[in-house]
Amino acid sequence: MNEKWLSTIREYAEALIVALILAFFIRSFVVQAFKIPSGSMLDTLQIGDHLLVNKFIYGIRVPFTDYFLVKFSDPKFQDVIVFKYPKDPSKDFIKRVIGLPGDIIEIINKEVYRNGQKLVEPYVKHVDPQIIPRRDNVGPIKVPEGKYFVMGDNRDESYDSRFWGFVDRDQILGKAWIIYWSWQGFSNIRWNRIGHLIH
Repeated sequence: MNEKWLSTIREYAEALIVALILAFFIRSFVVQAFKIPSGSMLDTLQIGDHLLVNKFIYGIRVPFTDYFLVKFSDPKFQDVIVFKYPKDPSKDFIKRVIGLPGDIIEIINKEVYRNGQKLVEPYVKHVDPQIIPRRDNVGPIKVPEGKYFVMGDNRDESYDSRFWGFVDRDQILGKAWIIYWSWQGFSNIRWNRIGHLIH
């Protein structure tokens, strides 16, 4: 083996190691890719949307744990967040924040009230005209400290806090940020959604 060849191998190895470290750092602390697998957030998010989640906005956590090194801002009302599903932390869910710690949430015949005020929710979709008590009439309930009440925008087809309770602050992975790809197979690439900021 000549010295020039060994030097080239070393340079490629160093570049690969640096790239892997950067990728690990970015995924752990800055952004993470997430794919929308279901219709619970229609029409805001479509099945097949691929988005980036801002993990830095709420704080920096120890990789592979729920422990924060430092917390920045807390999730805000109506943020679209990605979090560990409370019933099975191996799964990530995406929903909209409807109740902050201390808020009183009540749902009456599909209409959502926060601290006694009826919410104006232009992002909400209803597909079922029936009133189903467990789904469409909830509370009033108070959101505990350190917890969040979340709901899908496709209200009649979302499995959310109405059914399984609150999301713990430490289980929130980040805020949905931007759609970087969207398709339902090669024949249906949704170019108009690429670059769309999530609100």
